[in-house]
Amino acid sequence: MTEKLVIIGNGMAPGRMLEHLFEKAPGQFDVTIFNAEPRVNYDRIMLSPVLSGEKTFEEIVIHGDGWYVANGVTLYKGHKIVAIDRAARTVTSDHGVTESYDRLVIATGSVPFIIPVPGHDLPGVLSYRDLDDVQAMLLAAQSRAKAVVIGGGLLGLEAAAGLSMQGMDVTVLHVMPTLMERQLDPAAGYLLQKAVEERGIKVMTKANTKAIVGNGKVEGIELADGTIVPATLVVMAVGIRPNAALAKDAGLTVNRGIVVDAGMQTSDPDIFALGECAEVGGQVYGLVAPLYEMARVTAARLAGEEGTGFVHSDTPTKLKVTGIDLFSLGDFADGDDRQEIVLRDASAGVYKRLVLKDNRIIGTVLYGETADGAWFNDLKKKGTDISEMRETLIFGQAYQGGSPLDPMAAVAALPDDAEICGCNGVCKGKITGTITARRLTSLDDVRAHTKASASCGSCTGLVEKLMVLTLGDTYNPAAVQPMCSCTTLGHDEVRRLIKAKGLKAIPAVMQELEWKTSCGCAKCRPALNYYLVADWPDEYADDYQSRFINERVHANIQKDGTYSVVPRMWGGVTNSHELRAIADVVDKFDIPMVKVTGGQRIDMLGIRKEDLPAVWADLGQAGFVSGHAYAKGLRTVKTCVGSDWCRFGTQDSTGLGIRIEKFMWGSWTPAKVKMAVSGCPRNCSEATCKDVGVICVDSGFEIHFAGAAGLDIKGTEVLGQVKTEDEALEHIVALTQMYREQGRYLERIYKWAKRVGLDEIRRQIMDDGEKRRAYYERFVFSQKFAQVDPWSERVSGKDKHEFRPMASVGFAEAAE
Repeated sequence: MTEKLVIIGNGMAPGRMLEHLFEKAPGQFDVTIFNAEPRVNYDRIMLSPVLSGEKTFEEIVIHGDGWYVANGVTLYKGHKIVAIDRAARTVTSDHGVTESYDRLVIATGSVPFIIPVPGHDLPGVLSYRDLDDVQAMLLAAQSRAKAVVIGGGLLGLEAAAGLSMQGMDVTVLHVMPTLMERQLDPAAGYLLQKAVEERGIKVMTKANTKAIVGNGKVEGIELADGTIVPATLVVMAVGIRPNAALAKDAGLTVNRGIVVDAGMQTSDPDIFALGECAEVGGQVYGLVAPLYEMARVTAARLAGEEGTGFVHSDTPTKLKVTGIDLFSLGDFADGDDRQEIVLRDASAGVYKRLVLKDNRIIGTVLYGETADGAWFNDLKKKGTDISEMRETLIFGQAYQGGSPLDPMAAVAALPDDAEICGCNGVCKGKITGTITARRLTSLDDVRAHTKASASCGSCTGLVEKLMVLTLGDTYNPAAVQPMCSCTTLGHDEVRRLIKAKGLKAIPAVMQELEWKTSCGCAKCRPALNYYLVADWPDEYADDYQSRFINERVHANIQKDGTYSVVPRMWGGVTNSHELRAIADVVDKFDIPMVKVTGGQRIDMLGIRKEDLPAVWADLGQAGFVSGHAYAKGLRTVKTCVGSDWCRFGTQDSTGLGIRIEKFMWGSWTPAKVKMAVSGCPRNCSEATCKDVGVICVDSGFEIHFAGAAGLDIKGTEVLGQVKTEDEALEHIVALTQMYREQGRYLERIYKWAKRVGLDEIRRQIMDDGEKRRAYYERFVFSQKFAQVDPWSERVSGKDKHEFRPMASVGFAEAAE
């Protein structure tokens, strides 16, 4: 019999609990969730990258709307539960909705602590706990004015870094002598402060806030010593408290948090609590790893596994600020019964400290070099006697056994039960075993199946090394390879930093990201040019000298040095007027070869370079625009005649193909894109081997993607089916924009799809309407600046670029 499960709260802990529950007991519960926030479940520990601009909200969503629908979950967004009636077994929201339950899970999280100083309620004083706080800070950051963050802990420093990256003048006030004193010893705290200040953020320690001053709004902060720190925005990040008021009002046992036993059961046997609101074993938790352990235990108990219980374990602390590496674990306080091993390298900014008791690690602090954090954590958890390795222990795992190991060998030496992902409690054996059993080949696949590196991401490097070890030569580690010899950064990291740092010119990218060469090379300049065009369509001026020769001269170079010109024929449809114009141009310029292409266009080959503008001018008078046969962009949309003429046609495939092509032409993409629309499953236009294809069926349009018919031969994957042309266009455009934003330069759609994951693409495009619409709208915006005809621009003189090779950066006068 199906039981009614009601959940109050929709954060990361209850979301993970439901994943476990649906796996353990499918169909056992009818689930209803009340979420005080007006949105779906998202990764709260990734709010800092959203604030800094390194990620969007869409990128941190854990469960989109489609997930709730697929699992039969009723989600009330923006409904705060105001009462629990344990006698009637109901909950009631502030919107008047009352729902009964058989089992109830309380996951109300925590509330930020607001220092009760005068002025704490002035406009401009914010906390830092959820997306609404982040959005308010982003709005305030548009002023580029002064922000003060009260609190030098994890959240405070992440908030300060994000606001600084948004252009604000930021000061951090911390009441203790060193930053993050709960997680770092004074030496590491000193190094952290130095690194924060190097980012332009002012830090004031031993700063005790007396009052927030201002007339009707925040104007500054007065410290206990009389100092006034100017501010237009104040962010309080001084701690959190379990949000247990609702449970207390319902008569449940509450101490600091909602008191639960090892099975996460409250004083009412039908009510469970988990997450930051719960108190288990006398402790409350704020880090994600123990919250996910609570989720696992709660799901098991709900599914009837009575023996499962919560077990405390220390969780490493890591700071999510780009470029600052720190790791802290366990007890590092001084004591007469303890010893320590310390390594300092001032020139490299490295500090390592191990605290030992009875020849066992009880605490670790690493700054600047944290790769051995997982190994030290494993030694601590197992209580390993380190006597025999004491002399070399501080140098890390690679130096054990008498001679240094290379980094890959060090990872290989980790035992299978070594914890790799602290956030999700994933060990090495689970990762390698899942890679082998499921034949996983991409980082996103590993994240989807194991959760490793899916939260804060700090263990990504370790996970990728495990993939290399497990897959060997079959793993393509492009994601961790430099994009060229000019930089140590990969394509994905460069794209992320371009957005995060607001870089809008190639010289700015090379300066800020510390390029090794003065002007780049033939690999990185075209890639950077594309990334800037895609990310800043309304601000970045396309640099033609950073394009390959074909794109610079808007024609395809041939082996004899002449060029071919391909005018665009929408959907492959033409008429006598256009054909006569082509014939006239062929005769006038003595063009030696005319050929019909595989994309239903006419190619004129053998045109001299000096004749190109005149050829374009004549073709332009007939209404032709460039077919972009040379472009990293939309090439063609191949069509069949469809229902207008064919007796098998189910839809107007020609009309849809023309509509898609006219809507999408001119947009630059990571690599060439070819599309097709077939009017029926007989597939005369070969839609099932294109980058994007449509098969028209009686009930609508079946959208395909990720095909290939070149060096690689690959049939398409089915994205999904829609009913109308409008829906088909929206889905295709959104898919293309997702590829534009995530694809690496020269990476075809089928390679991108394999790397990102087919299911993830389907989830975002087919299941998540809000995200799909956002992709669509960003593409439409970019088309305002992209949809121009380069031939007419060159003929009219608007485009002043000359036809000259890029000798200065080593570009060959040849097609790539």
